[in-house]
Amino acid sequence: MKIQLIAAVTLLILSMGANASDTTTNPSLADLKNYQVNNAKMVSAGLPSKQHFEALKTMGVTHVVDLIPDDRTEQMAWMKTLDLEYHNIAVEWQKPTLDNFRDYVSAMQQSSETRGITLTHCRLNWRGAVFTYLYRVTQLGESETAAKQDMLAIWTPNDTWQDFIDQVLYQFH
Repeated sequence: MKIQLIAAVTLLILSMGANASDTTTNPSLADLKNYQVNNAKMVSAGLPSKQHFEALKTMGVTHVVDLIPDDRTEQMAWMKTLDLEYHNIAVEWQKPTLDNFRDYVSAMQQSSETRGITLTHCRLNWRGAVFTYLYRVTQLGESETAAKQDMLAIWTPNDTWQDFIDQVLYQFH
């Protein structure tokens, strides 16, 4: 009994130490809003913090596609510091366009020519979920059912976004 207790305490101490070092070198992505692995080369999420970007980089992210339309100067600086390739496509919430999607396809094709994983993000991963869904279906030929299921796990598009989805599928599929 005494040996079992010593073993249990030792295991607990070792696991606490391991968890402490993991959180300082690779912060958890558990608090990253709507984080989703789309496929082996694509992930998407809501707006990551600096610590999230650092963790994502250690996981193999080399490219970032930001769909937020505001001033992105600060994020551009972070990406440069982290040596991550960065693209900003200013997708207006009420007016996503076919040109936005064309720009996204171009950014994703540039990313696919090199090694690494591409992160697509916006504030809540609603734009990102739609763009990754559409890219997977129209450009990668992935199953529409699987890609749509991933999108719907993040959010259900409103009328504006459903119209956008329909337009892109009509033009590109």
